[in-house]
Amino acid sequence: MEEYVIEMRHITKRFPGVLANDDITLCLKKGEIHALLGENGAGKSTLMSVLFGLYQPEKGEIRKNGRTVKINNPNDANRLGIGMVHQHFKLVENFTVLENVMLGMESCRFGFLDRTEAEQRVRELSERYHLQVNPDALVEKISVGMQQRVEILKMLYRDNEILIFDEPTAVLAPQEIGELLQIMKGFAAEGKSILFITHKLGEIMAVADRCTVLCKGKYIGTVEIEKTTREELSRMMVGREVQLTVEKQEQSAGEEVLSVEKLTVAAKHGKKPAVHNVSFSVRSGEIVGIAGIEGNGQTELVYALTGLLPVAKGKLILRGKDITKASVRERSLAGISHIPEDRHRHGLVLDFSLAENMVLRRYREPEFAKYGFLKKDAMEEYANRLIARFDVRSGSGADTVVRSMSGGNQQKAVIAREVDREHTLLAAVQPTRGLDVGAIEFVQRELVECREKGNAVLLVSLELEEILNVSDRILVMYEGEIVGEFDPKKTTAQELGYYMAGAKQTGGTAKEQTGKKQENKSLEASGKEEG
Repeated sequence: MEEYVIEMRHITKRFPGVLANDDITLCLKKGEIHALLGENGAGKSTLMSVLFGLYQPEKGEIRKNGRTVKINNPNDANRLGIGMVHQHFKLVENFTVLENVMLGMESCRFGFLDRTEAEQRVRELSERYHLQVNPDALVEKISVGMQQRVEILKMLYRDNEILIFDEPTAVLAPQEIGELLQIMKGFAAEGKSILFITHKLGEIMAVADRCTVLCKGKYIGTVEIEKTTREELSRMMVGREVQLTVEKQEQSAGEEVLSVEKLTVAAKHGKKPAVHNVSFSVRSGEIVGIAGIEGNGQTELVYALTGLLPVAKGKLILRGKDITKASVRERSLAGISHIPEDRHRHGLVLDFSLAENMVLRRYREPEFAKYGFLKKDAMEEYANRLIARFDVRSGSGADTVVRSMSGGNQQKAVIAREVDREHTLLAAVQPTRGLDVGAIEFVQRELVECREKGNAVLLVSLELEEILNVSDRILVMYEGEIVGEFDPKKTTAQELGYYMAGAKQTGGTAKEQTGKKQENKSLEASGKEEG
C-alpha cells in the first residue's frame, strides 16, 4: 500500500441546508502538487478548512503519515506542519510584514519582543525562496501579490511541510502567477507537499502531479495530469462539454455611449497621477477590453467612471450628459452598472441576506418599496429568480447571509444583480475572478448578450485570454496611460504583453504604433550610420 503524508478518509461536513462534503476521500503524497478542482460551491474550501482545523467534520478521519490525528483548530494544524494561504488573506493591514509573520509565534527576551532574530529569519526565508519581501513594509501599502508572499512566509516561518493554497492566483497579475507557480515547484522539489485549489485548468496542467475533482460536495475522481486533458477535467467538473471559447456574431457598433476625455485621476500615494490624460470611447453594441498589468491605473480609471474616486482633470460623458461630478447614485440611475474587482469592499454587504444584496441598486423602486417600507416578498421572489438563472448556490436560498457563501457564488450574485438591471453601460472588472470554467462560460456569454442587446460593455481583466476572447476592441494601459489600441482578430497575447510591459509608451492604434516603432528603428539606424 502506498504511503501518504496526508489522508482524509470519508470526510462528511454539513451546514444548515447544505451537505458541503459528502463522504470525500483525498490522499496527498510527499513532495507532490495535488490540485483540487470543482465548481463554485463544490466543497473544496470546506474540505481544506477541515484539514486546517477551521471546521470539524461530522464523519471521517484524518491521518498524518499513517497515524490518525485530531485537528481541533489551526494551532493543532500548525503543530502537525500544516499551513494554509486563504483565498481572502488573513493579515493585519496596519502591521508590518514582520509583525504579521511573527503573529502567534512571537519570541521574547527579558519580557520584550525579540524582533532581531525573527527579522533575520524572515530575510533568510525571503531570499532562499525568492520571495523578495521587505520585512519593514506596512501590509496596507504593498501590492496584493506581495501580501500573498507574506502569507507564504507565515507558513514557512512555522516550518509547515504541508502547504494548502486556496485560489492563490485569483488576485494575481499574469507575471505574478508565473512567479508563484515557480515557487510552488520549488517547494515540491524540496519535499514539501502542496494542496492547490484552483479553477484555472492551465495552471493545473502546468504544475500539478495529480488532480482530485469534486462536484456538488461529492468525490468524482482523481487523475494523473500526464494522462488527462483540459477538456476531460472540464467534463469531470461540470458533467458536460464546456465551450472554452465564446462564440459571438459580427455586428457593427452603434452610437457613442461613453466618452472619456483627457481624464486624469490622482494616485493615493505619490505625486504621479494614477491615470494621466486618458481618452477613449465605448459605443453601443461593442465590448471594449482594457488590458494591463495590475497597478497601471485600471482600478482608478473605473473608480473615477463609477464615482468612487474624484476626477482631477478631464470629462466623463455618458450619452451626451456630463457626469464628471455626478454622485454614485446619479451615475447608477443614469444607467451605469458596475461589477467591481473587490466584491467584499464594493460589491456586497456581507452580513445582509442574498435577497437584500440583490436589490441594493433598486430598493427604492416601486417594485420593492412602498411608503418607505421594503416589500420583503417581492425582494425574495426577485432574488430567487436570479438565483435560478445564474445558478447562485446558497444554503438557505434568498435568506442566506452572503458572508456564509463561497467566493465564487458571491461573485455570481454581484454579476446577477448588475447584469439584470436596466443599464446602458456595464463596467465589468475581473468579472470571472474566482469562477469555475462552467461559470466563466456563462458569464462571458452574458457579457456578449449585453453587447447584442445594444448595451456598451467596458471589460477590465488581467486574463489576456479573456480579453482576446470577448472584446471587440482592446486598449492597453501602462503607467496610467493608454499605450495602444488593438483589434483582437489581428493581435496576439505576445503583442499585448509587449505593450503591457511598457516596451511602447505612446498612444495610438496598433497600426500607428507599429509605424512609429519602424520609424524609430530607422532613425536609430541612420543615427548610427552618421556616427
